[in-house]
Amino acid sequence: MRKSNKMLLPILSAVMCLAIAVGCDPVYYPIDNPDTPVQPDPEPQPEPDPDPVPPVDGPFESASEAVVNMGAGWNLGNTLDSNSGDLSNMWIEAYSSRTTKDYETAWGQPQATRELMHMFREAGFGAIRVPVTWYPHMGTITLYDEKKWDPSTWTGTQVDPVWMARVKQVVDYVIDEGMYCILNVHHDTGAADTAWLVAGEQEFEDAKERYKALWEQIADTFKDYGEKLLFESYNEMLDPLDSWCFASFNASGNYNATVAASAYKGINSYADLFVKTVRASGGKNAERNLVVNTYGACSGDGTWNSHLKDPLSNLELPEKPGHIAVEVHSYWEPDKFDSQKADIDRLFVNLDEHIVKRLGVPVIIGEWGGGPGKDSDANVKFTSYFCNKAKEAGVAPLYWMGLSDGDDRAVPKWTMPRTRDAILSAYKQD
Repeated sequence: MRKSNKMLLPILSAVMCLAIAVGCDPVYYPIDNPDTPVQPDPEPQPEPDPDPVPPVDGPFESASEAVVNMGAGWNLGNTLDSNSGDLSNMWIEAYSSRTTKDYETAWGQPQATRELMHMFREAGFGAIRVPVTWYPHMGTITLYDEKKWDPSTWTGTQVDPVWMARVKQVVDYVIDEGMYCILNVHHDTGAADTAWLVAGEQEFEDAKERYKALWEQIADTFKDYGEKLLFESYNEMLDPLDSWCFASFNASGNYNATVAASAYKGINSYADLFVKTVRASGGKNAERNLVVNTYGACSGDGTWNSHLKDPLSNLELPEKPGHIAVEVHSYWEPDKFDSQKADIDRLFVNLDEHIVKRLGVPVIIGEWGGGPGKDSDANVKFTSYFCNKAKEAGVAPLYWMGLSDGDDRAVPKWTMPRTRDAILSAYKQD
């Protein structure tokens, strides 16, 4: 979803909110399904590591230090996060051999490579967010009527070791290039009916054992990694009504206090369980920098509704400040930059007031951008301004996709070189 600067009417329909809300990343869905199963291609082999980054000994840097040190970042989106996303049409499971490549390339991107990560590092990027959707690779998914799935039949919690090995390989591409890597739980949340992580008190109770089991496995796999690997709890978790903007927006009258309270309690419960599970897993996870997201990863921007800042003000810190950060997402319309400039300024003021000062922790804008990914004059102007504001505020901004996209990733080469330079300009002034 993309976000506009503000709304003139106090009450909008849920459809309008979905079009502008802070949060949901743009995705690609193939139009047609193949008629016959796809033959599996050879699995990617680990690439040589000519210059591995030595592990960090001693105490980890603080989350505040890490966020500043990241500089500008990028999302390896529509890759390890690809999934069927439709209980009535589980097309990847139904029409492929379910290999790691089948999933990784399902949304139109080539498989990730070390060379792609090297290109970003050489350009000056300091962080890569690796979104991962886990549900297709946990336990057993059994279809009925050829391509449908009833989640009540979902059994087991073990992550497929082949999938975990591929996730680890991609993380290694980033870490071995000397960049920060943010590893998360992605489209297990969101508005798709396959999302099993839902913001609500009962929904948390229903999902907590599986969620804990997932993070136990992720934490154990990466427990010996150094300080440049961060874990992100969940992506854009929504209430049972799939409300964007703030909890219960899709309720009658665009607000329901009971639904909202339950959603914010649910978010805080997931965050608490995430932190406790990782901290108890041993190795270097006791002081690893962790990231918890606001409800829907909403940034609180806008003035058209008094509840817009609720996702910020209702977030509770699951542990004392030091090795924890908060993440939000922020999408804009570059063609309207002149009218949105003041709103961008207000965004950073709100984050400082409601997160940095209130909670005492740094902020990561885990996804941001705007428009259809054009390398236009408007986008250059917008991204340059946004990154300068982020740097001034001590916020780490990670751009959503676009910069190298589609077939360009396989070369690799830049799809949006002018936007790349605009993003990095703020960090090359020192």
